[in-house]
Amino acid sequence: MQNAKELARQLARDAEAVCRHYLSAGRREGRYWLVGDARNTPGRSLFVRLTGPASGKGAIGRWLDAASGEHGDLLDIIREASGLGTFRDVAEEARRFLGSPHSPVYPPAPGPYRPANAPRRLFAMAKPIAGTIVETYLRKRGITALHETTALRYHPSCYYQADGTSLRQADPAMIAAVTDLDGRITGIHRTWLDAAGDGKAAITTPRRAMGHLLGNGVRFGTAQDVMAAGEGIETVLSLRIALPMMPMAAALSAAHLAALILPPTLERLYVVHDNDPAGFKARDHLVALAHAAGIEALPLTPDLGDFNEDLCTNGTDGLRSVLRPQLAPEDVLRFLIHQQAMRLKLR
Repeated sequence: MQNAKELARQLARDAEAVCRHYLSAGRREGRYWLVGDARNTPGRSLFVRLTGPASGKGAIGRWLDAASGEHGDLLDIIREASGLGTFRDVAEEARRFLGSPHSPVYPPAPGPYRPANAPRRLFAMAKPIAGTIVETYLRKRGITALHETTALRYHPSCYYQADGTSLRQADPAMIAAVTDLDGRITGIHRTWLDAAGDGKAAITTPRRAMGHLLGNGVRFGTAQDVMAAGEGIETVLSLRIALPMMPMAAALSAAHLAALILPPTLERLYVVHDNDPAGFKARDHLVALAHAAGIEALPLTPDLGDFNEDLCTNGTDGLRSVLRPQLAPEDVLRFLIHQQAMRLKLR
């Protein structure tokens, strides 16, 4: 009789077919199958690896639920999705699937996600941040490196409504484009600002997002082999003061950071987390997700609450002193080369 390892290996040969059958509420995106959980709930927090080695780190058929931390192989998917209680029943169902004459034939994958028009329309209505109160706001947060910030725009009169019964008002706002790995706008993040750019507007919820956010992010630079991912826009931009050449993405919350979809070419990921329980939990989930995909993952931990607080309190040199021991040797070298180039440029 086949053991669990052999059955899992056979299922992994056609991992996408298994997912289409047992996780039909999900969809393929890149090298992953995304669904809500192992019980086939609609959503995007569970990732099944569809490409990669047959065994070991990042093996085909391995999965991780970024929301719950659960993980396993395709036998576990069959058990949870089918509601089976014993290994005998799971093994019997797996053998039935493997022996089914029509199991290789499946309906075509759903078409690509089509974002709603509202986020794209709002972003198109906004203008570049240079010379606006968005630039003023960021500089007052210590963020002076504003290269590759085309994902950010300024809207002078963005509508805000506290709740369904309140009157709408219009205030200036920083508009951030949330994009997928192909650069398509899937959502928008708005940060309402006071008229002088001294800080956020004095309203109940000065930060709001709309659209399809989970798995996507606000991107600064184009990631290839190395990138950093964090929660807030200001946190990520603060990090770019010290690491200006590194592509980064802001997932906008700890929960979204834990479920960020990673580029297929990625080899090393820096997980930028806040110094709080939600940040630690998001860090652990994203590190596990990266490891399951065969990607080296290194956490970047601030000295204070977050890296913007580090920057504002300790300055650029203090921020660099916190970061440098946490970087991989190759990136320390890149860091030093860039520093030297900047010194020569300033002479």
